[in-house]
Amino acid sequence: MDISLPNNLISLDPVSDIKVTIRKTSVEINEELLEAVRKILGTKTVKETVEKAFREVVSAEARREEIEALETMRGMDLDRPDVMGGAWRS
Repeated sequence: MDISLPNNLISLDPVSDIKVTIRKTSVEINEELLEAVRKILGTKTVKETVEKAFREVVSAEARREEIEALETMRGMDLDRPDVMGGAWRS
């Protein structure tokens, strides 16, 4: 998908090598909490800390969704004998 935005709003994501929209904003941040998160994540700058924390939240949600899918067998054929019958070989 190609989105036409001014060049200063587009950046190449270092993780996925895709173009992402960047928004500059001003936020009040609890300094003690920021420092604690920075130490946990091993980051140096506020930007790096916030971005890595965001990625951690997104990753945690993806893991939670995968666990739920495994627990409920949602979208899987593992409970179907006609599918699983050919999975095991003697």
